[in-house]
Amino acid sequence: MEFGIFVNGYIPGPAAHDSQCEHDELVEQAKYVVFADKHNWKYAWFGEHHGLTEYSHMSAPEVVMGWVAAQTDYIHLASGITSLPTAKEHPARIAERAAMLDHMTNRRFEFGTGRGAGSHELKTFNVMDPSVTKSMWDEVIREIPRMWEQKDYDFHGQHFTVPTPHNILPKPYGQGHPPIWVACGNPETFKKAGDHGIGAIAFNFEPIYNLQGRIDAYKEAIQAPTNQIGQFRNDNIMMTNTVVCLSNREHAREVAKRRGFGYLVTMVNMYHDTMQAPPDAIVWPNPPAPADFQMDDDMLDMLIGAGLLMCGTPEDVSEQLTQYSKVGCDQLVFGLPIEQMHPEEVYEMLEVFGDKVIPEHDLDRTHSTDRYRATAKPRFPMFQYPVPEFNIPVLPPNARVPA
Repeated sequence: MEFGIFVNGYIPGPAAHDSQCEHDELVEQAKYVVFADKHNWKYAWFGEHHGLTEYSHMSAPEVVMGWVAAQTDYIHLASGITSLPTAKEHPARIAERAAMLDHMTNRRFEFGTGRGAGSHELKTFNVMDPSVTKSMWDEVIREIPRMWEQKDYDFHGQHFTVPTPHNILPKPYGQGHPPIWVACGNPETFKKAGDHGIGAIAFNFEPIYNLQGRIDAYKEAIQAPTNQIGQFRNDNIMMTNTVVCLSNREHAREVAKRRGFGYLVTMVNMYHDTMQAPPDAIVWPNPPAPADFQMDDDMLDMLIGAGLLMCGTPEDVSEQLTQYSKVGCDQLVFGLPIEQMHPEEVYEMLEVFGDKVIPEHDLDRTHSTDRYRATAKPRFPMFQYPVPEFNIPVLPPNARVPA
């Protein structure tokens, strides 16, 4: 199993409306990734959302990735996710940016995709009917790999066009292209991801074993994809979760029981209205629990047992991890900042988990996505149309390859 962190620009409460607090929190979350790079963490996922106050102020993750990439050399930087509605952005821009990140991260960029978080966000870009984003994603996700390969790309589709041949630049760096993923908010998307041969991003908002059937459907489909997208299979289930792993067990449990747990979920239930929510879901601004509620040890143990979070010392958490590997999870990713934790506790968690837990469960320093990318094979002709003959006898002296 591999491990990562997820930063989303989560800024709860009045701080979301204070420029200095917003700045401090965005920079702090970027620093978490730089710190994680030195402690065995393999992946950092960056959310991308628009207009989702408090829940996510990470509207331009590629800017943050560039800042982080310059200060790291091991951790992969992933978009979690790049939404593909064509009313929001022309797909050629998405292909260009992903390829540029592939260069600037030295092949450490991972291309997570999806339809978008919900109706509120989509309306920012005049997408009034969320159902249309399904066909938009279906169209765009097939075309971006072709943009990465062909030098005379054109397209006349339902949702976008490139009316005349263009070379979409830059091309990805070296062999293959960034690993492709899709967010699986609904059960049917798991099998679809497997059929497409791409990684599945799962959200653990329910007991871990409830996901078993969806994971099995993905794993069966990806063994022989019926509609391969991209140059290689990315056989990966990534799952988000929460961990409170500290050196002292009592301290870890005290942190987990602090008030405020569940506030983030109330915002998920409000903004992510394209995902299936349980019938008893609590929606912001309703509080996640009564004002006098205090989590006790029995409830904490119940949450741990259900796989809704992990808590304790490295030894405790290492044992709790087994239930995730049993259901077929390939990559476990923890959202930061964890609601109940102060920044100094987050750094302790990154160090303790990274140095003591990860080496016990991830014995391979090479990223699985690097191994998959090494098998990449081109799928499209470099040119669709005849190439005219021409001769350029003289190039500027600074040309890296002579005429």
